[in-house]
Amino acid sequence: MSSTAPTYRNHRFPIEIVARAVWLYMRFNVSLREVEDMMLERGVAVSYETIRRWCRKHGPDYARRLHRKPSSPSNVWHLDEVAVRINGKRCWLWRAVDQDGYILDEIVQTRRNTKAARRLLTRLLKKQGMTPKRLITDKLRSYKAAARQVMPGVEHRSHKGLNNRAENSHLPFRKRERTRQGFRSVDSLQQFVSTFSAVRNLFVPPHSIRSAAQIRAHRHKVIAEWNVVALLVA
Repeated sequence: MSSTAPTYRNHRFPIEIVARAVWLYMRFNVSLREVEDMMLERGVAVSYETIRRWCRKHGPDYARRLHRKPSSPSNVWHLDEVAVRINGKRCWLWRAVDQDGYILDEIVQTRRNTKAARRLLTRLLKKQGMTPKRLITDKLRSYKAAARQVMPGVEHRSHKGLNNRAENSHLPFRKRERTRQGFRSVDSLQQFVSTFSAVRNLFVPPHSIRSAAQIRAHRHKVIAEWNVVALLVA
């Protein structure tokens, strides 16, 4: 966990309220105005624009302080890209997940070519610190060309039917995209998905956790971790 803590200087509201608003917006499929209503129901009168600024300022800090899943040479990386419209212009959200659906990285790019695929793989290697056991992608040829350049010794399987893990990872983002009614810029999209995915990685239980008791225990554990990240507890 990073030692850099979010700064709450010059805030009219205490840490607990700021962190609560950011958590509500990033954790659940709600709009900023709906978060405003939720906060008002708790007796906190804060505008949705203020909540937007809190998310932009503190969301990335929270995401950086969250624990990441340890890298493993036995991991399988599933790569996929999805089109996103920003002010009528199409760009691409490139995403990598592991065999458990944990989001490893994602990057917004304007191109859908070998250079863009290579950039994703290079970022992944730098962040993970090791190569995976296997790469799985759809039939986009750019992945094959980029993999030969960046990690030639890694097995690469290119088959649309094998890549459901990555394709399914787009569904929560698509729901949020509709709730937000789109994005205004590439930077705002990149910032949102980086924070949103980090929070989702924390709160969504692993596939190995199935019983109700295990799910409740997992929720208690991750809520405690969130409170530490948001500086709500020492």
